[in-house]
Amino acid sequence: MHKGTIVGALAGLLLGAGLAQAQTPKVAITAIVDHPALEAVRDGVKEGLAKAGYAEGKDVTFVYESAQGQAPTAVQIARQFVGDKASVIVAISTPSAQAVASATKSIPVIFSAVTDPVGAQLVKSAEKPGGNVTGVSDMAPFADQLALVKEITPNVKTIGVLFNPGEANSVTSLAMIKAAAEKLGLAVVEGPATKSAEVQAAARGLIGKADALFVPTDNTIVSAFEAAVGAAQQGKIPVYAADTDSVARGALASVGFNYKQIGLETAELVAKVLKGENPGDLPVVFAQGTDLYLNKGMAAKLGITLPEALVARATKVVD
Repeated sequence: MHKGTIVGALAGLLLGAGLAQAQTPKVAITAIVDHPALEAVRDGVKEGLAKAGYAEGKDVTFVYESAQGQAPTAVQIARQFVGDKASVIVAISTPSAQAVASATKSIPVIFSAVTDPVGAQLVKSAEKPGGNVTGVSDMAPFADQLALVKEITPNVKTIGVLFNPGEANSVTSLAMIKAAAEKLGLAVVEGPATKSAEVQAAARGLIGKADALFVPTDNTIVSAFEAAVGAAQQGKIPVYAADTDSVARGALASVGFNYKQIGLETAELVAKVLKGENPGDLPVVFAQGTDLYLNKGMAAKLGITLPEALVARATKVVD
């Protein structure tokens, strides 16, 4: 074969490979911070897309960036993904979703683990999102969670809620927790922390004011969960959590969602968009789940006896 022909053939192959790579959809994933629940969502998205026929590296490419708890970084990541012309952007958590939704009105955005997408102004309504955004909400079953507190520790009269007042989802959660607590005859005291370094002090500030601590699906607090647990142990009071992944990290108990499942549900929406559907036409999905996690080891440390009937119906018991 003539040298020029060989060079031409190689150039053609390289061009073809480049076009194939360019045509491979890019799914860009971001989260406000790294912690087990959000990581489970991310892993669920990848697993769900693989089940839908989108093999990583072949049918789809992934990029992932964490904002490490910094809102300005979340904005930078959003702009980066838009500049890179991602096919779909998956935004895990309310702050990341707000940053991405503000950065683009054309690239499809699928949010995940967002408590109140309407209140966060991500969608016009859950039924008809409109625009380029839809996703999966993890609106927690606060009434069930506080009922669990009463079942395990019936003497609890006041709940101390740790939350970041700068997170829209946490403000919504706090209002819902107060409403649920009132119905159960529980008082609520607030423990605000605007960054992870403040969590321990916020928890310590609730000792003597609260009979138990409660951590909603607040990314700032969950990222420093062990600090809250340490402070609560010093005060000899239990910590309850809205997300089940925090039970292995020291929460006494939680009833809630499997965040890997939330990731799988998110992947279903991503797959629909990759096949050409408009995000604004896809209703918001509300996560369903009643997984019950108990921490037997923490109960023993606090001198709390877990009801046998509760242990019997638990999804998982941590020793």
